[in-house]
Amino acid sequence: MMKKWLQQLMIISVAFVTLGVISPSHEIWDSLHEKENIKQPGLPESGSAYSVSFETTFERDPLPAASEDELISGARKLAYTKFGTKIGPAIGDEFDTVIFPEMERVIRDTFGEQFQMDRKLAISERPSGGHAEKIFNIKDAETDKNLLLFHVRTEKRPQDGYFFNFHYHVAADDYETHHTIGEVYWSKNTPPKWLS
Repeated sequence: MMKKWLQQLMIISVAFVTLGVISPSHEIWDSLHEKENIKQPGLPESGSAYSVSFETTFERDPLPAASEDELISGARKLAYTKFGTKIGPAIGDEFDTVIFPEMERVIRDTFGEQFQMDRKLAISERPSGGHAEKIFNIKDAETDKNLLLFHVRTEKRPQDGYFFNFHYHVAADDYETHHTIGEVYWSKNTPPKWLS
């Protein structure tokens, strides 16, 4: 009775861990029941030998390529999505006049370089919320490899208050260097979380 219960628990656990690749009706369980009482030569009595091979390849559909203007309009839309209804109205004017023109220049320069290399570019779909930095990523549409990462970091400076530091990272240096775009002052009060 206990052995049967443990087998059922094992079958359900394997189905859950493999996300259904090995289901309770999979043929591996049939062979388990058949070999349950058969001794295999060269193996200890308590051991069993099973081999399972999976040849599953997952192919991802390439992202839809965006035109240069679609990347620019998508970047602005994602930035305001990240700002949310609390931060957006407070920093919108300064963002539009100081920060976004520099973001646009970087995107246009990258688009031109990648266009010459016959690469198609796409933009990520959602900025991160909370305290995370990501605004959006520009990526190769066919390989899904990030080329540019646009971030904003909240910095607290003693006596001065909070600033939003806009910067980007490039794939060429493994995203290590912060290429500063600019800063926008918030206030001495703690800013709300992103997307709020």
